[in-house]
Amino acid sequence: MHKIRTYNKISPKGLSRFEAGKYTVTDNVSDPDAFILRSQKLHDEEIPPSVKAVARAGAGVNNIPIDKFTERGVVVFNTPGANANAVKELVASALLISSRDIFGGMNYVQGLTEIKDPFEMSKLLEKQKSQFAGSEISGKTLGVVGLGAIGSMVANMALELGMNVIGFDPAMSVEAAWRLSHKVKKMDSLQSLLSQADFITMHVPALDVTKHLINSEALTLMKRSAVLLNFAREEVVDSSAVKQALENNKLSKYVTDFPSPDILGREDVLLMPHIGASTSEAEENCAVMAADQLMEYLEQGNISNSVNFPKTKMPRHGGYRITFCNNNVPKVLGNVLTLLADCSLNVIDMVNKSRNEIAYNIIDVESEPTQELLEKISSVEGILSVRFL
Repeated sequence: MHKIRTYNKISPKGLSRFEAGKYTVTDNVSDPDAFILRSQKLHDEEIPPSVKAVARAGAGVNNIPIDKFTERGVVVFNTPGANANAVKELVASALLISSRDIFGGMNYVQGLTEIKDPFEMSKLLEKQKSQFAGSEISGKTLGVVGLGAIGSMVANMALELGMNVIGFDPAMSVEAAWRLSHKVKKMDSLQSLLSQADFITMHVPALDVTKHLINSEALTLMKRSAVLLNFAREEVVDSSAVKQALENNKLSKYVTDFPSPDILGREDVLLMPHIGASTSEAEENCAVMAADQLMEYLEQGNISNSVNFPKTKMPRHGGYRITFCNNNVPKVLGNVLTLLADCSLNVIDMVNKSRNEIAYNIIDVESEPTQELLEKISSVEGILSVRFL
């Protein structure tokens, strides 16, 4: 029986994936095999030694101490792309409300509470509507910074809305390239994109290299009429630099779901709570993906969408499965294979993958390994964790 500890409110659709006879799933289970969570911060949490995996039902993992888990051989999963459509639709709405004063017009109408005559109200609104005029986004150029699961969907969506789309992503994956329309023009540098775009939308993760990617220097490269959108991560945009650019008429508008006190109350800043993935569909998709990834790892040892371990999958064709992770150094795998040979265990199939400082191995053997052998494997220098499935 596998034990799953839940944090936050996880969609029942996702939790229902765990088969009742094989899993115990509660928010207070003792000695859990895995966590499934959304925004719960684990940095100060005491992590039981029984934990083998953590699944974040969402893309960002800055609420999880990844290095700490990696040192213990704990796999950390996220769910990239599961909330992509929700974010894409929010970006679409942001493009529209920033190009036309829809929000201002709605507030104006709601303030006409003293007018009781419909004809009088209609006459006044006909006279005043010009103050809420804007421009269409069709024909404008959208610059997409980051062309992953969300960025590529945003780029394709903008094309359908009649926009010209340029993109920049030095680390674009093959999968993202397949998703992206050939009509999106790839820029050689961020600077080139910023200088050409009427709208700039950020879709990069929060990393050391992306912190304040949009700063005072980057803002000087943009058109004065440009609109900046950030629905990625708070850290990628320096809000104080944005405020200064707005005050100096170096930027037209800023739209984000990462509000900060220094930019409240400005008409040229459109703020909302962090609601990019706050749809019932996105929450269900993230929970289902997180649950499926946990089950696949706990039951089969296979890994996909991990932020700290390599993608590793191997089908089962009988036998008994041993998995282990280790520091990515020479001789570890060889030492384990020697132990198997000394116990006359024949290897049916195996796979070895590495990612940065971590290596992960799946080995299927013909005979059931003894507890003594598993303990010997655990004691091999460089081994972080061993499992028998």
